[in-house]
Amino acid sequence: MTAPNRLAPGDAAPAFDLPTDTGDKVSLAGLRGRKVILYAYPAAMTPGCTKQACDFRDSLASLQAAGYEVVGISPDKPAKLAKFREHDAITFPLVSDEDKTVLTAYGAYGEKQLYGKTVTGVIRSTFVIDEQGRIEKALYNVKATGHVAKLRKDLGLD
Repeated sequence: MTAPNRLAPGDAAPAFDLPTDTGDKVSLAGLRGRKVILYAYPAAMTPGCTKQACDFRDSLASLQAAGYEVVGISPDKPAKLAKFREHDAITFPLVSDEDKTVLTAYGAYGEKQLYGKTVTGVIRSTFVIDEQGRIEKALYNVKATGHVAKLRKDLGLD
């Protein structure tokens, strides 16, 4: 497998229609007209992913006040996402991309470095999508800790 294609500002955000932890579906088309922060994380209920999800949870009110919807995406099954939501009181949708089609389309699945080894997996990434469904920001290889604070600053919210 080669390095994934990367999205850039101005690109059309790849469409998605994925199941959530609650059994509902979330689609990019259904979010049209709103700004969206879609963040990709490797696995629910792991230390880094939990820290990142809790940071988004704790910033959700101010992000929503600024017009942003937050959606987390991982290859976890909906049942695992439901446990994650319940355990950590996650208050935004978590979508399941079990076959990694959407993650791949966003360039958030592919070869990456992990502890000095090349592995294939989810590349921790965040995408800011405008009201028309275009990529405003595509951030790859983000850190789990401190990322939300940096994103807030980059969006002019702090």
